[in-house]
Amino acid sequence: MDGREKIRGIIAAVVTPFTEKDELDEAALRRVVDYILGGGVHGLFPVGSQGEFYALSEEEKRRVVEIVLEQAQGRAFVMPNTGAITTRDSIRLSQMAEALGADCVSVITPFFVNPSQEELYEHFKAICRSVKIPVLAYNNPDRTGGVALKVETMSRLARECPNFVGVKDSSGDLTIFSEMIRLCPPGFKAIMGRDTLIFAALVHGGAGAIAATANVAPRLVVEIYEAFTSGDLERAKNAQMALAPLRMAFGLGTFPVVVKEALEIMGIAPGRCRGPVGPLSETARERLREILGQMGLLHRRQ
Repeated sequence: MDGREKIRGIIAAVVTPFTEKDELDEAALRRVVDYILGGGVHGLFPVGSQGEFYALSEEEKRRVVEIVLEQAQGRAFVMPNTGAITTRDSIRLSQMAEALGADCVSVITPFFVNPSQEELYEHFKAICRSVKIPVLAYNNPDRTGGVALKVETMSRLARECPNFVGVKDSSGDLTIFSEMIRLCPPGFKAIMGRDTLIFAALVHGGAGAIAATANVAPRLVVEIYEAFTSGDLERAKNAQMALAPLRMAFGLGTFPVVVKEALEIMGIAPGRCRGPVGPLSETARERLREILGQMGLLHRRQ
């Protein structure tokens, strides 16, 4: 199976655990990876938004990717986020990921600046030319000041850059998502980035989903995909509904703390984020504990 064909299914947006001294907790990261892989996920997405890429130094990003690759041992494909504000930095991070052995990379659009579509085209074309592994764009307009590749720009890149193979789309807009599939070349990997829309994305022809909730309930998230691909649409829909309370709980605190505190409540990894993101209030934490209990996540590992 080549790099392009691996990109499918449920891909966990892996958290980055920190110690009480605010340093990378390598042992906890290994536990998280093992727990996620035990749930049957198909891929791992380190140093993404849920992984607090914005709070990590380049050396920390390198170490996180190294650990995830070491711990995965080929049990799932590994697709780090290698996006940055500048093209130069994105190229350097992408080349680093390729050298470490990543199967592919997902590149968040630049943030803080507001490039035109032509500038974004040149940005992604340069990144694609700098590596041999597959490259996916990462659209997350809510967290990049509205910066996103338009469908027409994606289609142009997919037709002109052989290793530009897909997109993680976190816009939450199913119309845009379905247009990516309709207008991009056959085989283009449209990956859903909104956990509440995994089932809908699959119905529209999506290749899978990158899910933060897969840190906490990997088997349930995987069930959506596996039930769908086996033709059991009712079971897939029910699994999606069962996942909804956990995703809706993200509003209990500042992103990305809820998933991390859930892992702490479950005894898997510390729940702290790097400042300025603080812990949940006691009320919010108790509500999160209730949700985890109702989902059966406190008494057995999913």
